[in-house]
Amino acid sequence: MQDGFNGLTKLKKLEILNIGYNGFNKTIVKRLSGLTSIKALVVSYNNIEGFFPFQELSIFENLVTLDLSWNGLNGSLPMQDFASLSNLEMLDMTGNSFSGIIPSSKRLLSHLKFLSLAGNNLNGYLQNQGLCQLNKLQELDLSFNFFQGILPSCLNNFTSLRFLDLSHNLFSGNVSSPLLPNLKSLEYIDLSYNHLEGSVSFSYFANHSKLQAVILGSETNNFEVETEYPVGWVPLFQLNALELSNCKLTGNVPDFLRYQFRLSLVDLSHNNLTGSFPNWLLENNTILLESLLFTNNSLKGQLLPLKPNFRIRTLDASHNQLDGELQESVGHMIPNIMILNLSKNSFEGILPSSIAEMSFLWLLDLSNNNFSGEVPKQLLATIDLWILRISNNKFHGEIFSSDFNLTNLQFLYLDNNQFTGILSNVIFRSPELQVLDVSNNYMSGEIPTFIGNMTYLGELMLGSNSFNGKLPPEISRLQRLEFLDVSQNALSGPLPSLENLHDLKHLHLGRNIFTGLIPRDFLNSSSELLALDMRDNRLFGNVPHSISRLSELRILLLRGNFLSGFIPNHLCHLTQISLMDLSNNSFSGPIPKCFGSIQFGEIKKDQNVFSPSIFLAYRENLVTLEETVEVEFVTKNRRDSYRGKILNFMSGLDLSCNSLTDEIPHELGMLSWIHALNLSHNQLKGSIPKSFSNLSQIESLDLSYNTLNGEIPPGLVELNFLEVFSVTHNNLSGRVPDMKAQFGTFDESSYEDNPFLCGLLLKRKCNTRIEPSYSPPKSSRESEAKWYDIDHVVFFASFITSYIMILLGFATILYINPYWRQRWFYFIEECIYSCYYFALDACSKLLAYLYN
Repeated sequence: MQDGFNGLTKLKKLEILNIGYNGFNKTIVKRLSGLTSIKALVVSYNNIEGFFPFQELSIFENLVTLDLSWNGLNGSLPMQDFASLSNLEMLDMTGNSFSGIIPSSKRLLSHLKFLSLAGNNLNGYLQNQGLCQLNKLQELDLSFNFFQGILPSCLNNFTSLRFLDLSHNLFSGNVSSPLLPNLKSLEYIDLSYNHLEGSVSFSYFANHSKLQAVILGSETNNFEVETEYPVGWVPLFQLNALELSNCKLTGNVPDFLRYQFRLSLVDLSHNNLTGSFPNWLLENNTILLESLLFTNNSLKGQLLPLKPNFRIRTLDASHNQLDGELQESVGHMIPNIMILNLSKNSFEGILPSSIAEMSFLWLLDLSNNNFSGEVPKQLLATIDLWILRISNNKFHGEIFSSDFNLTNLQFLYLDNNQFTGILSNVIFRSPELQVLDVSNNYMSGEIPTFIGNMTYLGELMLGSNSFNGKLPPEISRLQRLEFLDVSQNALSGPLPSLENLHDLKHLHLGRNIFTGLIPRDFLNSSSELLALDMRDNRLFGNVPHSISRLSELRILLLRGNFLSGFIPNHLCHLTQISLMDLSNNSFSGPIPKCFGSIQFGEIKKDQNVFSPSIFLAYRENLVTLEETVEVEFVTKNRRDSYRGKILNFMSGLDLSCNSLTDEIPHELGMLSWIHALNLSHNQLKGSIPKSFSNLSQIESLDLSYNTLNGEIPPGLVELNFLEVFSVTHNNLSGRVPDMKAQFGTFDESSYEDNPFLCGLLLKRKCNTRIEPSYSPPKSSRESEAKWYDIDHVVFFASFITSYIMILLGFATILYINPYWRQRWFYFIEECIYSCYYFALDACSKLLAYLYN
């Protein structure tokens, strides 16, 4: 390397030097000191870190172009060090770590035409900085910084400006009215991802004949672009790129686009556009148009281009109101499409087989429509398809047949359809599959053991089907698995050890017929498990200590099993828990006092762990796949399913329907962030803790069906978010809380079967002796009447007829609907298992009592 530099220093007349993409440090300038004739110096993508010795550049008096981009330079901008570079026209310091403001540069960079400071940490208000003195600029890029305040009015004087990029900053306020009309040399303008407000008329650009790209996408939805004023205006420009996402566009697609024939990118997403889908955009721009994005609008009609477009690569019309059937020749109309997203519309009918003729198709998303029929065999053999998402439709048939041959597939979403058949080994033809979701279909058979050989799997979702047999232990070979859902099937047998699944974050095993103890080595203690759902099975015994070592656990659902013994104190080690459901088991003993230190729900709400996103890049296309987690929890007397981001805000503790005894620990009053607390149907005694008045976020509090006594603490009326409150079937006494705030919404049903409670609401005066209610004496005729003084023939005939009709109706329903018939048989089988294990549990307890 040294010999190379010695050779360079001999080139005294060298004018252009590019030493980018090397590993040089800041000493490189001194080593080039002999090359005083250099006019263009490119030192980008090196390891020049810290403060740069800009004063050493003074020897390059002829320098016209200086590129120091993508290094590790920091500190403030050294504009004064460029004093000797009077001929400098291009300065690029993109992708460094400069901070502070742009200092005054008057008479220092008077010839500068190109300036890029993008991707630094610059800040402050531009109108107070040295930028306004560079009025000969033709290209200005300040994107990806932290500039704030309004756009400086001095930009009006940059009449030679061709390129302006101020995107991804913190600019606010209105765009100055004279700004855009005055910059008639503009070819490219990007003001997107700021905090701009107010309205801008697109007619400001009407006379900008050189304009090629306009990017005004907003992030805050406070910025409005008016495209139809004056009505019928015709632009002089021919755009190449137009991005107006989230700009409050209304009405039809802007009419001026009918005069644009060189478009390459159109993004009008996240507006309120109505009218028919603009098929004419595809027809008018057959040469250059590559990306057409209309997601999240209210467009109607059909996707029916009249002539082929061989250029289009990305078409996203998701989340609109498009309907009808896809035209049979859709594959011929856009044959080279790579990303096709038509999800969340109202398309219906059979999927045309020509869609398989899109030979470059990489992503196909048809989810959340009304498509029906079988998936075309040709589509199941598309070579380049990476992502196939056809969830939430009415597709049926056997998807994993011999026709399945998606060799490059990595993400497969088939959930919420009517697919049948088994999980056959043809799935091996997609060896790099990362996501497999067949949940909520009619799949059956056993989960095959070969699933353990699909080592790229990160998400496996088989819930809500009719899979039976055991959960194969081979599943523990899936080292990359983060999400496993086999809930709501007919799986049985003991739980296998999943200790090898180090990356597992979500495990859903609920509503099966798993039996036996929860294994001690069930889960890896070092895993980052967030949700563990084992509700409604046949598990018995104690809660193993290994669960308490899951330090990141947010959701623990063990409801509806035969778990017994004391609720272990080691569950209090789950300090991140937000939802815990231990109801409908056989737990006994006291409620652990340490539950009060868990702080249910007191977590950072910005941690969106239940609605993660998968980001994929493919040939310069960035694709986002939204994933949602769903769990079921009882709150406000309702059993609801909660999905996605809402789970970050849910918190609750359900210990109902057990055999818990002793008093309610006053420490539970420390759960100031909890939303739902259910202690009903136990054998709790004592008084309601006064500390419950500290449950400031509580929305549902159920203490019914216990043996609580004493008064209801009057401080509970300060619970401003309480919507459901029940203390029925206890031995409470005294006055019910005042009917104010939330307690003014509760009626007498919240206090039923507490004979010593009193108050206006219960129509029972306080401080008086409660007399037995008076019943008027029956008349002699009423007292002599007997139950058998009815027409026996009519009674028995009507009873037998009603019974036969109900029985026949029930049998007819089971005969017509095989799915309900199967569920009925599973219910009978479940009842048999319940009786069996109840008897077994009772016998074991009786034997233990006799032997002890």
